[in-house]
This record gives sequence, structure tokens and C-alpha cells, in this order.
Amino acid sequence: MTYRILVVEDDPGIAGAICRQAETWGLSARCVQNFRCVTAEFAEFSPHLVLMDISLPFFNGYHWCSEIRRVSNVPILFLSSASDNLNMVMAMDMGADDFIAKPVDASVLIAKIRALLRRSYDFAATAPILEHRGAMLSTGDNTLCFGEHKLELTKNEYRILLTLMENKGSVVSRERLMERLWETDSFVDENTLSVNVGRLRKKLESIGLSGFIETRIGVGYILA
Repeated sequence: MTYRILVVEDDPGIAGAICRQAETWGLSARCVQNFRCVTAEFAEFSPHLVLMDISLPFFNGYHWCSEIRRVSNVPILFLSSASDNLNMVMAMDMGADDFIAKPVDASVLIAKIRALLRRSYDFAATAPILEHRGAMLSTGDNTLCFGEHKLELTKNEYRILLTLMENKGSVVSRERLMERLWETDSFVDENTLSVNVGRLRKKLESIGLSGFIETRIGVGYILA
């Protein structure tokens, strides 16, 4: 698989160089364009790793690190010329996984990126988050975030929503959903599936996501 790297760096020269270097190693890299809406670009790109500078327009890297940590456990590597111990400690306290000082040797940076990816995804090849209508499903801790709200999902609710979000724009049959739930060794019949979907809909409605799951009679379900 190709890992995706989101580069949150406001110096276009540095950001572009990092993206080019990452791509030579077979990684897919994107530079943030709108520094007012970093989390929106994060949700759209669904990266496997974030490179974050501290000094950014509008809000600093600490702010965006904490915002990302609300919805995802994706590894975050701080990249900054502000390399004193206080900044390193603050970065780690806000949820960063590692810190590297600028100017940085390209080979060292890529080595750190690959090490973080290896530690984080060797045993889990799924995307870290899935997004639809601003709702972000974290594959790391079975939670769904929407605005200021965070839902804790049961195992069955999570698998139903994950399957639907993996198939955005397509109807997912009831048979396929039941097969997905059977993977957890849970016996699920038609009635059990209906109950789980109903509970999931109520949870979604409670945080402002009414009509998020539509029923296609005689076929299955689709995200609206």
C-alpha cells in the first residue's frame, strides 16, 4: 500500500522539498494549502502520518496537533527550528510522537517517517480515519467525531458504519453487513442487524447527523 503524508509547513520551499523527497521513497505527500482549516484537509486526505511545524499562520502547530488528537491517533512528527527542550516537551505533551529540528537532513527525516509508519501500521493496514459529511470515524479507537461531539461506538455499530463509509456512494446489502459482523464471531440475523442499525441511527441523530444512513428497501443501506 502507499502511505499518505500530510505536510503542515507554511514555508513553500521546505514543504515542497519534503513532499518531493517523500515521493521518491514511494510515499504520497500533500502540503496543506489553507492554514485556517488544517483539520478539514486532514479529514479529506486521511493521512497515515502528519509532519507538523510549530510556527504557522493563524494557529500554531500545538493547536492543530490537539485538534487532530481529538479524532485520530495518527502519528504526528513535529518539524521545527524552535528546537529547545521546552518546545519538544510541549509537542510531546500535546500528542506528538516525535520531534526533529530544522534544518534537517533529508535522509534522517525519511528514516524517522518510515520508522513511525512501520511501528504504527505493520499490523494495521487500514486508513486511520474515514470521513463523510464532516463526520470522522477513527479506525484506531472505534469513535466517531462530528464538530464538538464524540461518539463511543459498540463493536457492531463500528463495523456497520465502517463498512458503509468504506463504500460511500454505493448501497451496501444487508447480507454484506451481516457477513461483516460475523467476522467478529457474533451471530447476527436480520432482526439483530435492524436493531443495531436503529441504535446507530439514534446515536448519530443525537449529535446532529439525522438521515446519515438511508434505507434502500429490499436492497440495503447507503450513506446520505
